[in-house]
Parts: sequence; structure tokens; C-alpha cells
Amino acid sequence: MIQNTLEVRVKTVQFSETKFFIGQIINHKRFSYRGVIIDVDLSYSGTEEWYFKMAKSKPNKEQPWYHVIVNNSEIQTYVAESNINIDRTGLPINHPQIHTYFDDLTSEGYILKNNNLT
Repeated sequence: MIQNTLEVRVKTVQFSETKFFIGQIINHKRFSYRGVIIDVDLSYSGTEEWYFKMAKSKPNKEQPWYHVIVNNSEIQTYVAESNINIDRTGLPINHPQIHTYFDDLTSEGYILKNNNLT
């Protein structure tokens, strides 16, 4: 019970400026892949080189950007908030690092491991 309360409190305080949260399963609007959020930056924090090479639609840098592990792959990517939607399939994410970050899947998304709360 205390563990769940702590996790909710961390999400509420840390991510009050974002639409999505760590552990939430998403779909990429343009590339149609599913993934789960493992970290959040309140604005773009990558290099200019990466942005011009990889961010094909050139989304605004002054919005939240999400670190996402991609379903059915070994890929981790970095995605602007404007390029993602909530995935409502309820299906788990198949990625070799899923258990590095998360303990369990619920109807709201994945539960962050205790050692990843700090």
C-alpha cells in the first residue's frame, strides 16, 4: 500500500507538466510503433546533430520529450510529446530491458521498480 502511494506521488509531482508518465504505454503517431516510457525530459535535451538527423518532423524542442523502449525490438528512442498517443490495447511490451525498469503491468501501465524511483 505504501509503495503504490509513493509511486503515485512521484508521478504527480515530477510529471505535472506532461501529458504522459513513466510506465505508460504509447503509440507513435507517425511511425505506428508501440512502446513504454522509461524517462521524461521537460524539453529537448539531445544534441543538435541528433535532432537534425533523427527528428524527421522537427517537433518543437520546448515540449516534453520521452525516452521510450520500443515493442518487439531492442531499440530505445527519444520522442516529442506531440508525436505520441496513449496505447489502449492493454497488451504488454516485448523488450529485453522491460524488467530492468518495471515490476508489473497494470491497467494504467507498468509499475516502476523501487530501485528506479531515485
